[in-house]
Amino acid sequence: MFDYIIRGGLVIDGTGTPGVVADVAIKDGRIAAIGAIDGEATREFDATGLIVAPGIVDPHTHYDAQLFWDPSASPSNFHGVTTIIGGNCGFTLAPIDKKDVTYISEMMAKVEGMPLVALAEGVPWTWESFGEYLAALEGKLGVNAGFLVGHCAIRRKVMGEHRGQEVASDEELEQMRQLLAESIQAGGLGFSSSQSRTHSDGDGKAITSRYADRREMLAFAEVVEAHPGTTLEYITSGCLDNLDEDEKELMADLTATANRPLNWNLLTVDSRSPEKTAHQLEVSDRAAARGGKIVALTMPTLVPMNMSFKNHCALFLIPGWQPIMQLPIEWRIEALKSPGVRAKLNELAKSKEAGVFRRLSGWGSYIIGDTFSEANQGVEWRAVSEIAEERGADPFDTLLDIVIADDLRTVIWPKPTDGDDDTWKMRADAWNDPRAMVGGSDAGAHLDRMCGANYPTAFLADCLRGRKLVSVERAVAMMTKQPAELFGLHDRGVLKVDNVADVFIFDPETVDSKQARLVDDLPGKSPRLVAESIGVVRVLVNGTEILINGQPTGALPGAVLRSGKDTVTVSTR
Repeated sequence: MFDYIIRGGLVIDGTGTPGVVADVAIKDGRIAAIGAIDGEATREFDATGLIVAPGIVDPHTHYDAQLFWDPSASPSNFHGVTTIIGGNCGFTLAPIDKKDVTYISEMMAKVEGMPLVALAEGVPWTWESFGEYLAALEGKLGVNAGFLVGHCAIRRKVMGEHRGQEVASDEELEQMRQLLAESIQAGGLGFSSSQSRTHSDGDGKAITSRYADRREMLAFAEVVEAHPGTTLEYITSGCLDNLDEDEKELMADLTATANRPLNWNLLTVDSRSPEKTAHQLEVSDRAAARGGKIVALTMPTLVPMNMSFKNHCALFLIPGWQPIMQLPIEWRIEALKSPGVRAKLNELAKSKEAGVFRRLSGWGSYIIGDTFSEANQGVEWRAVSEIAEERGADPFDTLLDIVIADDLRTVIWPKPTDGDDDTWKMRADAWNDPRAMVGGSDAGAHLDRMCGANYPTAFLADCLRGRKLVSVERAVAMMTKQPAELFGLHDRGVLKVDNVADVFIFDPETVDSKQARLVDDLPGKSPRLVAESIGVVRVLVNGTEILINGQPTGALPGAVLRSGKDTVTVSTR
């Protein structure tokens, strides 16, 4: 007797090979059989006409805090994700001294966009060691979750408040090495760090990991090499632009020293600057020549950042706009009502002096998202140009009229400028390049600004009914087998006998993502963006349904994934 049988679905097993109509039997949380199954089960599901695939593995999330108030890891769970990797970019909630809870919270709020009230009310902060942090999550998860050990937490714990902006002494470095080793032995999946110039703490100071010298970074790589089933993740200032020679050298030496893969986030692709993509991927060739492996994460979908005239965003950075946008809300609204102010702002945004921010001045292409006043009924999810034409008004005037009616709360979505056919072809080339891997959602971070967690269903919809740049079999493999292999998750990412029964069942005719919307469901009633799914019929974690027809079941079958226990060593040479 099996526990669960999925009958008659098109099984796309994650290997990239063509799907086959078959039954899938589950017993004790693992795949027990695949094929024509005569046996019976406690529960059966008819998947005729549906696709049965492995659960999605999201390699770059920041659910470290959210899992305490939302063990389902929403909205990732809506989109077939069954395993998440946290602790990225050097930012973790452990190891930590109790006296540093406020500092770590304020840093997470600043660099990862997590509301302070949510961190204060939703996180218990009962731990100090990394092992205690993992134990606090054990048995309380709806998805599987593994965590890297963050550089900033290690440095703060050892070097404290007053030494954080210094180069580590030999004694401090040895203490940090030991702390990393203890954290990995407790289950940390490896080491993550950021030396990005754009990352600062809650006090506005450079994050402490930016002061680590080469000696410190390579010392951590040596610790990673000494422990099985580990990996590296790294962010530099050049990751979103152009890696410089020093960054490339360090990244190549880190992976070679650790004898482990290193992944970085995020490879951007744009046909207007194809040389940049080639330049970024060259670091992988350099690493390979030294016996290392570097993989760039790249998203298979466009993930726009929303904006508003109320909260700080790119609009506030348009040269010449600051005197207006920095006014108190009430004064700002009055200023934006003035025809003279509007004309000046529009002129500044479209001027040569605006530089890269000129891209923001295509007011007609903005899509209106969430609105909050009766005056704006009927404008949600419509282009400003369409609304302006109806009203016989200028697009910029129309946009400002809408946001003023909402007391500037209106959520607006700028149209991406990198959605041309040539760029999409370049993206497809990157997905098939062994130096890159699909991922980089940042799920759990920047909560009210972006929603990248929906990339699995949006990507599948594009592959099945949109651009069709890759086959659905290849798309599934990119999001399951490939990330599982990178992290050494040896029994996940592929549907085969004896593997863990993490399963994603969806309707190929309808699978997609809904539009992202703001909801006030964080602790303290803070807002975040959530996108639900379409056509997701079942999601199973360790053989248990966590989602039925797009609705969470509330089950908590997820596991904390620990290095060496749930992962095997992925050697680079």
